Amino acid sequence: MMILKRVFDICASAIALSLLAPVFIGTAILVRIKLGSPILFTQIRPGLHGQPFKMMKFRTMTDERDSQGELLPDAERLTVFGKFLRSSSLDELPELLNVLKGDMSLVGPRPLLMEYLPLYSVEQARRHHAKPGITGWAQINGRNAISWEQKFSLDIWYVDNQSLLLDIKILFLTVLKVFKREGISAAGEATMTKFTGNH
Repeated sequence: MMILKRVFDICASAIALSLLAPVFIGTAILVRIKLGSPILFTQIRPGLHGQPFKMMKFRTMTDERDSQGELLPDAERLTVFGKFLRSSSLDELPELLNVLKGDMSLVGPRPLLMEYLPLYSVEQARRHHAKPGITGWAQINGRNAISWEQKFSLDIWYVDNQSLLLDIKILFLTVLKVFKREGISAAGEATMTKFTGNH
């Protein structure tokens, strides 16, 4: 299964990058014009078995800071253009490069923050038994509009039931979700509320 999944990831991401090259370049140019440099937002995220890797996305926020030099909250730095990139999922395009490199898969649990690793229960940590994905079972079943508990439960279900046919189904449903622009953010948040552990 793992070898077949990797072959599928390489072929599909290479084809996607080729077909979407004009969109990729056009988006990069617009990010540079509207948000400045750097064009890419990179962040260390946990991959397979929690091993860190550098995830790439198109930048969607400004670097505005308060009088103390601290970055303003995400909601205040997220521009109208940035919201469009997120709602259309265009900000995720550079992650196809992560897939080609082998850090990510097209389908799998979304890579969250390194700081969350010690907060997971033993069961929740099983989400790292699969490579993180650009999209996943949780993304087509609520994305950021569901609770952390629901998200982790869906991630673990995917880890236990993953197959190539399931991946193809998730990719097809992801395209539909992108066009409908559903579940992009949690209520009252720019994206998702911060995970603070199990209470």
